[in-house]
Amino acid sequence: MTFLATSTEFLPSMANVHATSACSPFVRLAQLIAGITPGKPAINLAAGEPQHAIPSFVGPVIAAHLKEFGRYPNGKGTENFRRAAADWLGRRYRLARPLDVESEIVVLSGTREGLFIAAIAAKQWVRPRKGRPAILIPNPFYAPYAAGATAAGCETVYLAATPATGFLPNLEALDDELLARTVAIYLASPANPQGSVADLAYLAKLAALARRFGFLMFSDECYSEIYWKHRPPGILEAAAPDYQNVVAFHSMSKRSSLSGLRVGFAAGDRRFITSYMDLRNLSAPQVPVPLQEVAAAAYADETHVVENRSLYAAKFDLADQIIGDRYGYRRPAGGFYLWLDVGTHGSGEAVAVRLWQEAGLCVLPGGYMARDHLDRTNPGADYIRVALVHDKETTAEALHRLVAVLR
Repeated sequence: MTFLATSTEFLPSMANVHATSACSPFVRLAQLIAGITPGKPAINLAAGEPQHAIPSFVGPVIAAHLKEFGRYPNGKGTENFRRAAADWLGRRYRLARPLDVESEIVVLSGTREGLFIAAIAAKQWVRPRKGRPAILIPNPFYAPYAAGATAAGCETVYLAATPATGFLPNLEALDDELLARTVAIYLASPANPQGSVADLAYLAKLAALARRFGFLMFSDECYSEIYWKHRPPGILEAAAPDYQNVVAFHSMSKRSSLSGLRVGFAAGDRRFITSYMDLRNLSAPQVPVPLQEVAAAAYADETHVVENRSLYAAKFDLADQIIGDRYGYRRPAGGFYLWLDVGTHGSGEAVAVRLWQEAGLCVLPGGYMARDHLDRTNPGADYIRVALVHDKETTAEALHRLVAVLR
């Protein structure tokens, strides 16, 4: 089937599984440049860790709830947090029906653990599959999707998301046999790393497939508030008013530049959320109440989000000027990454080494975020991912260095 990038069934050995699946892209990057002295003062463009100032209300809110660190939090989250998150979803996506804060939303310690655990919960929740249970993820992808699929004991099926498909999986190419054994599909919109955005019709088709075949659709919407022209739609819009077979994941990390807060949530199908919450209560940490209070305050405030978005827009303006039409660059619809095709300069790995050695730039080889096609080509092999997370001055310096090295 040409739409498949690869599947765990086709990996030749457990050594390869360990090298490409179990190992974090950032561990692989550290191994790649270990022992190489950077040619200039280092600038880390590899990690998607926002460097913008945190909102001014964070400290006062924590101080006001400091004593709450002395008690165990409720597993599903405080009512105040769940209501704030549900209210924000209703405003942001103009939902036809408000989410039930008791049964359709649960707090997370950031979305990484939530997305990972979701695969295991989905395997337990869905009806028996017609064949070997499979979890479908876009290729390239965020590493916890594949890790969760492996932990759930499912076959991981990688769906090509390349320029030919608008950097989104081609839903028309999914056949009924595969969908009948599917446990879950993961999708990030805006996508990490390409910045592509699924429109409402695309999301509605995914939701319809999930209902028809009885699997879960997990929508990673962590970059939803960082966009260029148009606000990205969400899966809850597409599946309203019942939200059956879909779950949306959101966090504070990108929207509010609060990566270290480790607060997010999952919201959607109440039948699944109940099962998911039971598993999470046994396997994941509770979220401290003061941190939930900060998140509740953040969801009630849009001023800092608008300011945050404007800072990213200014840095993409720099990329437009400095990168121009080099390396297949096109300003993405969402997110804060450059997904640059450096194939004419060598592989993404080779370019990453060169940029570190000659310019002190740490970038992530695109192949580390992807898996090989059946013909052994990798859809990320010719790319590097560049995170525009620093201030304008640092970003301009980094982009000028990059162009100078690859000129």
